[in-house]
Amino acid sequence: MRLNLLFLSIAVAVGLAVAVFGPPHMSNPLLTKDDNVLHIAGIFPIGGKGGWQGGQACQPAARLALEDVNNRTDLLPGFILKLHWNDSECEPGLGASVMYNLLYNKPQKLMLLAGCSTVCTTVAEAAKMWNLVVLCYGASSPALSDRNRFPTLFRTHPSATVHNPTRIKLMEKFGWSRVAILQQAEEVFISTVEDLEARCKEAGIEIVTRQSFLSDPTDAVRNLRRQDARVIVGLFYVVAARRVLCEVYKHKLYGKSYVWFFIGWYEDDWFEQNLEKEKINCTREQMRIAAEGHLTTEALMWNQNNQRTLSGMTSDDFRIRLNEALKKENYDIDNMRYPEGYQEAPLAYDAVWAVALAFNKTMEKLDRVGKSLKNFTYTDKETADDIYSAINSTQFLGVSGHVAFSSQGDRIALTQIEQMIDGKYVLLGYYDTQSDNLTWNNKEKWIGGKVPQDRTIVRTVLRTVSLGLFISMGTVSVVGILWAIALIVFNILHRHRKVIETSHPVCNTIMLVGVCLCLGSVFLLGLDGRFVESESYPAVCQARAWILTLGFTLGYGAMFSKVWRVHRLTTKSKQDGKKKVEPWKLYWMVGGFLIVDIILMLCWQIIDPLQRSIEIFPLEDPSSTDDDIKIRPELEHCESHHNNVWLGILCGYKGLILIFGLFLAYETRSIKVKQINDSRYVGMAIYNVVVLCLITAPVIMVIASQQDASFAFEALAIIFCCFLSMALVFVPKIAEIIQHPRDKVEAKYNTDAGVSKEDEDRYHSLLAENDELQKLISAKEEKIRILKIKLQERESMKSSGTDGTAPSAAEGMNEPICLGAGGVRNNLIPARTYHGNAAGAQPEPAGLILPDPFTTNSDSAIGPISGYTRSSQSDFEFSESYL
Repeated sequence: MRLNLLFLSIAVAVGLAVAVFGPPHMSNPLLTKDDNVLHIAGIFPIGGKGGWQGGQACQPAARLALEDVNNRTDLLPGFILKLHWNDSECEPGLGASVMYNLLYNKPQKLMLLAGCSTVCTTVAEAAKMWNLVVLCYGASSPALSDRNRFPTLFRTHPSATVHNPTRIKLMEKFGWSRVAILQQAEEVFISTVEDLEARCKEAGIEIVTRQSFLSDPTDAVRNLRRQDARVIVGLFYVVAARRVLCEVYKHKLYGKSYVWFFIGWYEDDWFEQNLEKEKINCTREQMRIAAEGHLTTEALMWNQNNQRTLSGMTSDDFRIRLNEALKKENYDIDNMRYPEGYQEAPLAYDAVWAVALAFNKTMEKLDRVGKSLKNFTYTDKETADDIYSAINSTQFLGVSGHVAFSSQGDRIALTQIEQMIDGKYVLLGYYDTQSDNLTWNNKEKWIGGKVPQDRTIVRTVLRTVSLGLFISMGTVSVVGILWAIALIVFNILHRHRKVIETSHPVCNTIMLVGVCLCLGSVFLLGLDGRFVESESYPAVCQARAWILTLGFTLGYGAMFSKVWRVHRLTTKSKQDGKKKVEPWKLYWMVGGFLIVDIILMLCWQIIDPLQRSIEIFPLEDPSSTDDDIKIRPELEHCESHHNNVWLGILCGYKGLILIFGLFLAYETRSIKVKQINDSRYVGMAIYNVVVLCLITAPVIMVIASQQDASFAFEALAIIFCCFLSMALVFVPKIAEIIQHPRDKVEAKYNTDAGVSKEDEDRYHSLLAENDELQKLISAKEEKIRILKIKLQERESMKSSGTDGTAPSAAEGMNEPICLGAGGVRNNLIPARTYHGNAAGAQPEPAGLILPDPFTTNSDSAIGPISGYTRSSQSDFEFSESYL
């Protein structure tokens, strides 16, 4: 857009110059000395530093054409053709200035020749103001095909869009459906890319990225690598092409994995020229390495049939003459150092011939009406239209091939395809756009021996559980299932034995069925894409959830119901504790858990069923091939849309049961009841299940992306839970029955089998009573000791108050100490009578018994705990007579 505005501003400026100063002043051509000379203007890009400097070879070719045209007596009879030219350096501003100087300086010009798309755009857009036809020998911009914008333009150089059908044809031939585009920010390339994008879209070819640059292509090339571009179309002038190729080498975008499309009108050794001059930081060898294998497409610019052309030469004859002319210009042609524009030189040669033929036709038409080309002025639109019609109908065989122009003024030409093989361009074939005919020579040669891919081939590899791990876990699970079935048979056969009967065999069977289901789920956990099609995988997901959930409920629920009943028995009154445990209560608890599970699973399956989901891992390099292949590992998971919600509900419910079961097992750890004789072992089994579940659940969530570790951890947790539960519950029973095959009293298995809850309560009650009696006895002994002291004092007082002798304290203490009927020690003080008168008291056997005011009714049993009853009599009796 910016370039369009620039060209338009230049054209407007030129137009204003015409309006102010008028058309170029010319004297009457009939009065000049060169009445037989037809003058044309030429603009050649030669000395510039950027863009296409094809005038270096095209200007000598045009000079050769002028010589040949002027030597023909049957062409332009009575006239010669003269070219006035200057250098535009492929700069549109300078080109406009050159054009202005050529037109406003004598003599009058009949036509303009121009090269370089940017200059041709400026010149052709302004030339209509002077009624001049412009013939471009070196302009490929598709924008120049716009007849509304460039009404007087013709070109012997085919439009750049002629390459696009050829590129599409090659992409279809080699199966490339993914390409990238790297372009220089010039109008010619922008419009070419727009046409290429439209054609790719029609052909179903994906353009993965489109990168552009002004002068430094470093970032653009780096972005191509990031986008994994493999087939890349490059559109830029040759100077920029050398910078691009150096960056291609630095970023390793060459070799067997990459294909580059370059423009075909570069010189054959373009990648080795001017490296030092343009400060390219790559050696010639590096440039050759990077250039190897690239493809070029170019309009056919040299006649391939080596036929005699209108000039009388073949293309080989022209090449010889051109080389001689270039040697005179000091170009090292012998060492194949060709100037820029060498490939387009036949186009410049044929352009001069097209001008001569058009002038010849116009002169014949003007002669019939009495006019001459020498009378042409820049305001003579009628003559300009005659020149336009003449060149539009011109057709001839030139050194560049068959020359003809379309209604848009474009050259109709074949496209040739070449490939750089071992440092040289090799012709691969031709493509005729008009007939859609591809002529192929089958000479292509690819690095690595095969056609490069248009992308990194990504092979999806499904990560599956290791077959050895699956077999080993499955084998252990089968052993566990067979062992569980054997225990079910054992449980049924010995159900009449007390050791089995008091452990509730039906509950044991339920637990074993749950164990079988859990062990069976190990196989389902190991089933993946190795064994199951993706369409059937959701059914496996559902089966996993159902079987593992129901198996856990049956196995753990049976054990939970036992410890729950043990806990209930230890908290009931004596009368309730004597009752027999009713099995249906245990079954109802398991059934309740089962109903809750079924409701939850049905809701999950109906509302948000489990589906097959794929976890995609980063790309990995293959370990066994050098091909351009990446491995994309995938892992199957069973998930639903709201998977975390459902897992949270289910795990929360199960987690509460696990924690509550752990609490009950801890509370009943030291209790044995004859109604459920294996409660301790069941509690130990619950410990193991809870611990393993609490460890396994979070670990599996962390290692879910590691299929072997996840499966092994989950399978081992299930196996350990099942095997430990079976061992703890059944091994003691089996050992007892083996040791006592006919004895129904399994004393060894349950040493406390005769101790009921009532006995335990009585035992604790007697211990408490014994403590109370011991305290009571200590208190009474202390009181007896005090009474004895008082008696001794009284006796002493009596002895000192009478002449008679009083009984000594020792005598008063000779009372016997005996045990009462209940076995409690009684300190009995025998009754003593005193007889006396007023003068003194004398002992009498009158026997008044004084009761001990401290005596209370208490239990009389101290000794062995069992077989004692409370006494209705006083444990202690003490009497004393006082006179």
